[in-house]
Amino acid sequence: LEEAAFQLQQIFRIDISIALNILGIESMRAGHCRTGFTCFKLAADRGYSKAQFNVGLCYEHGRGTEKDLEKAALYYCQAAGSCHPMAQYRYGRYLLQHSPGQQWDRLQRALTFLEQAATAGITEAQAYLGVFYVRGLQPQEKRGLKYLLLAANSGDAQSRYHVGVCYEQGLGVQQDLAEALRHYREAAAAGNRQAQERLR
Repeated sequence: LEEAAFQLQQIFRIDISIALNILGIESMRAGHCRTGFTCFKLAADRGYSKAQFNVGLCYEHGRGTEKDLEKAALYYCQAAGSCHPMAQYRYGRYLLQHSPGQQWDRLQRALTFLEQAATAGITEAQAYLGVFYVRGLQPQEKRGLKYLLLAANSGDAQSRYHVGVCYEQGLGVQQDLAEALRHYREAAAAGNRQAQERLR
């Protein structure tokens, strides 16, 4: 009986969090940003990862509250810890961009979150990692190309352009100008200006 009561409490707690998060989304859509933020925050403080991510977005963009990147990172971190893929991407990116002196442990933590997001299919994380590994301080070009191809195959024209650069310059792959041209054409057809200029 105690177990059943505990399970009911958990379901009720989750249902309220889901409802608050939905109310937050609807409030934001209606232009009531403060109300939306309040709903997200109430659900986030109950441990609901989708709401934690939404609170992070609000703090990052100053919607319904003051813009505060550190608070955004805190909520992204909470959601990332619950395996929310977009939160993993945003928190990993935050750690990379705000690491004092690129501390090794912080760098590894950032890459772990970004790779989890990329593995979960987040195109932005795949593209970010691709460029990071190809152009980073310690390039891992084959690894970078792998992520760029994943993002390009998900329709990211910028990543398709970068794949073309890899083939043109022989980064992580045998240099192949015909293959580079093919990727540039695909990126250009999708509206990528860098690829259009490269083709000229």
